[in-house]
Amino acid sequence: MARDLETALLRTFVTAVRAGSISRAATALGQTQPALSQQLRRLESVVGRPLLYRSPSGVSPTRAGAELLPYAERILALSAQALTETGRALTGRCGIGLLEDLAASQLPQALADLARLHPGATLEVLSLSGTAMREAYDAGRVHLVLDEVPDLPGSPRWTVRRPLVWAIGPGVDVAADPLPVVLFSNTCAWRTSVLETLERVERPWRVAFESNSLVGVLAAVRAGLGVAALMPTNLEPAMACHDADVLPTLPDVELGLARHPRTDGDPLIDAVETALRRTI
Repeated sequence: MARDLETALLRTFVTAVRAGSISRAATALGQTQPALSQQLRRLESVVGRPLLYRSPSGVSPTRAGAELLPYAERILALSAQALTETGRALTGRCGIGLLEDLAASQLPQALADLARLHPGATLEVLSLSGTAMREAYDAGRVHLVLDEVPDLPGSPRWTVRRPLVWAIGPGVDVAADPLPVVLFSNTCAWRTSVLETLERVERPWRVAFESNSLVGVLAAVRAGLGVAALMPTNLEPAMACHDADVLPTLPDVELGLARHPRTDGDPLIDAVETALRRTI
């Protein structure tokens, strides 16, 4: 008998991973915790493998969960777009500025799927420094920016909080004193909050490697240089830290979307904004 992945079960799984907590996911979906847990068990039964590590501090994806996550997100995005966009023909151009960590996640695929539905439209995704992003936004090249709230070039139309998780390189001793940490070299609220978390629990640390790009940070973690704070969607299966007693729980990241005021009423940019909100 063929096995099918129900979109309702996938939505439960994706929401739990994004929220980092069964209780927060249940609240977001308007369900009880027992009902949501039952749906997760049903999905694990269909897949045939555990998808989540569960601990008192929350949940994080297992190796199988990390492998399923991008597929689940794309299935949900495609389902929503198919229901919304079928029958419409959008044209024009939309520039989208993304935080690099989001540009490396499932968002570009969701945008590519939207572009396929509307071959007369042009979508351009840019990942720029804060100054360059503001210049592109002010010049009208970028119409939508999805980034950390303090770095947005305009007031956020909406915001969302997403958890951070520890990524641990192979062979890294998380009990080391000081703890080797891989960081983004640019000063930002993300970097500051991670270091403040370690300071708050009086955990000695040292900078083992810095990079101004996600590619560099991931490469350093893969090389076993230390631990780093990442979004779950950028976590590779062998990198997760699931023991809350080993490293402190990281703070959430607050993301927001700014939209250029001159684009109000543009149907293409309306569609792109809807796709971003559904995917993130």
